[in-house]
Amino acid sequence: MGERSRRTQAASWLLLCLALMLVSVSRLLCAEAVSLQALVTPSTTIVKNGRPVTFALHGFIEFKSLAELFPYVESQTGRWNVPGGLDEEQRRQLAGELLRRGIESRVISMEDERPLETLVTHTSEELRQALTRVTEPVPLGYGDAFLAVQEKWKHSLNCWSAAPSISARVLSNWYPIDEGIQLYGATYDSTEHFWQAVKYHPNVTLADLKELLRLLEQKDWSPWLARLDGDPRIYLPSAYAVEFLRHNLAPQRLQWFRNELGHHALSPSDHARAVQQRGATAFRFSAFEEKTLWGDLADVFHLVYAFSLPGDPVRKALGTKHFDAVYLGDRRMGFISEDFRSLMLEIWRVKYLKMARFREIISSIPTEIRLSHFLNDGDSPDIPIPVYLAYLNHIRELARVK
Repeated sequence: MGERSRRTQAASWLLLCLALMLVSVSRLLCAEAVSLQALVTPSTTIVKNGRPVTFALHGFIEFKSLAELFPYVESQTGRWNVPGGLDEEQRRQLAGELLRRGIESRVISMEDERPLETLVTHTSEELRQALTRVTEPVPLGYGDAFLAVQEKWKHSLNCWSAAPSISARVLSNWYPIDEGIQLYGATYDSTEHFWQAVKYHPNVTLADLKELLRLLEQKDWSPWLARLDGDPRIYLPSAYAVEFLRHNLAPQRLQWFRNELGHHALSPSDHARAVQQRGATAFRFSAFEEKTLWGDLADVFHLVYAFSLPGDPVRKALGTKHFDAVYLGDRRMGFISEDFRSLMLEIWRVKYLKMARFREIISSIPTEIRLSHFLNDGDSPDIPIPVYLAYLNHIRELARVK
C-alpha cells in the first residue's frame, strides 16, 4: 500500500469516526430533551449533568418537582387559618398565585433552557392536550396556570445577564460598560455597581461593616424571624425579604460575608461606596460580586433595620451607621420607598437615553415583545420586580421616541 493510499484510508477513518461522534451527540441531545408531557407531569424531576434542576418560590424555598411544590402551597394557605388570619377568598388567591409562580419558576430556569424551549415551541392546544393526559393529582387551576405561563413567555424577553439573547443580556443591570457610566459625580463599571454602592452612606468604612457583622453574629435570630413569619400582614407582602433574611442571617452566611470582605485587599479605613466606584483599575468587582457581596450585605443591614422594633439595640446600631435610609447628596430616601425605587429610572435615563449604543439596542426591540425579568421567582425589596419591569418598558418607549 502506497503512502498516498494509507493517508487516504486514514482520512476516511477519521471522517467516519467524526460522523459517528456527531450521530452519538445528536442522539444524546435528543434523549435529553424535555418533552411537553414530561414538563406538565408533576412528578417529573428534570436532570442536567446528572443533577436535578431545582426551582424555587421566593428565591430560596427550593423544589425538585412540581409534586413537591403542591404540599408547600397547601401548607401556606392554611398557615394563618386563625382569627385575624386569611379568609377563604384570600387563601384561594394565595394558592393560585403560589401555584402559578411555582410553575413559572419551573419553566423559566436559571440553569436549563429546555423547559422554556419546550413550552414555547408547542401550541396552546398541544399544551391543553398534554394537560388532559396527566393522571397524577393536581391542584385546582393547574392547567390554567400552565397556559398563562405559556402565553406570557411567548411574548416576553427575559432580561438577565446569562440570557441566550444578546439584547436581553445587554438590558441587564449586570452588563459591563467598558467606558464606564457617569452617575452622580462618579464613574461606575455598570448600573449594578451604582445601585449597590449607593446603599452605603459615603462615610461607612469596611471597619464599620465588620463591626455590624459581629453584632449580627451575636444574636439568636429565630425569635425575631418567628415574629415576621407569624403575622400575615408582614410576611405576605414581604415574603421574599423575609426568606432572604432567613437565608442571610444564618451563622455560616454571616461568616461568608466577613470572609469575602477580607479577600479583596481592602483596608479597614476604606469607604464601602468608594471602593465600588471605578478607580485606577476597571472592574475591581464583577457585577456578580456587586450583587452577592455588596448588594446582599447592604440589603441585610437595611432590612434588619426596617423590620426591627423600635428600641432594638441592633436597629439602633444600624441607624448609627446610616442603614436607616439611602443617602445620595442631599437626598435621604427610605430603603423601601418609591423615592429610592425611582432612582432606577433616573440611572436608566443615562444608560438608555444618553448613551447611543444602549439606546439603539433597547429601542430596536419590537413593542409587542414585553421586556421581563424572572429569576427563580426571586424578587427585590429595594425595587419590586413589577416596578422594575414597568420602568424598563417605559424607558424603552422613551428611547424609541428619542
